[in-house]
Amino acid sequence: MGVRSGYWEHIRASGFRLPDDRPLDDLTAELVQMLGDPDPRVRDGIARPVLLTWIGDGVYDDLLPGFGDGVAEGLYTGLGDDGTDTVFRRAGSARLLAEAVLRDQVARVLHSDAIFRWGDRAASWFVRERDLRGYVDGRGWAHAVAHGADLLAALARSEHFEKLELTVLLDVVADRLLTPAGYHFRNGEDDRLAFAVMTVLHRNLLDVDVLEPWVERLAAALVPPPDEDDEPQPEWPTPVAGNTGSFLRALHLQLALGVVGQQTPRDVALFGTPPHVRADLLLVLLRVLRASRPGLFSAPSR
Repeated sequence: MGVRSGYWEHIRASGFRLPDDRPLDDLTAELVQMLGDPDPRVRDGIARPVLLTWIGDGVYDDLLPGFGDGVAEGLYTGLGDDGTDTVFRRAGSARLLAEAVLRDQVARVLHSDAIFRWGDRAASWFVRERDLRGYVDGRGWAHAVAHGADLLAALARSEHFEKLELTVLLDVVADRLLTPAGYHFRNGEDDRLAFAVMTVLHRNLLDVDVLEPWVERLAAALVPPPDEDDEPQPEWPTPVAGNTGSFLRALHLQLALGVVGQQTPRDVALFGTPPHVRADLLLVLLRVLRASRPGLFSAPSR
């Protein structure tokens, strides 16, 4: 597997206890490199659970700014590739960076500059990511969109992010959805993106005057092109239209039913009551969803 598999298997069997026979820097560098291994037994079976456990246990608390900066560099490994193994390092880096952001909610060890820096890097990567595959035959999960959405949701929880930064996160979601792509979401990416937006909404810092234009921008992608005489009709919906429609329906459903986060005191408090824009935003979503399929949905009752 290109790693000392027996060594790491022993650590996994120990409950991921931090070994004392090698420097933490060396262990971390090896694990981060393993995040990009095409073998899911290496990256998902060893590297990711070890690193996530150590982050959650506070192993990196005193080193979290530098650790996060190093992990964030992995977001750019092979950026621009599509259909190659480099996506595993980028997606894995997003997952780890999300955990580092969440850890700060407990440890309180990060300055706002670090969170803003990670947010800028995450936004730049997420919009530019071209490899949107979910499950890759013979390689396992890539899931760059899903892990990117989880990273946005982690950032949205951060108290370092206020109204301006949360508005930017919404724009990042819209930019990701509206950027031309060749993949139709089929592995829950729409739900993960919708949950990221729900996390923004539950901060109760954005009003419907910000949210309505944002929804209208997305709704414009749901309008099919006009028929042209003597011209073959393009595929419809395009991946952009299909993914955007799925996202808006997922957001409507999550807003209607409510969501829960992790079973932590902070998430229990954050998601314990509906966002204050719930009623107004539901009406906006109902309007644009009805308009997107006038031959399917009934008109609103008067």
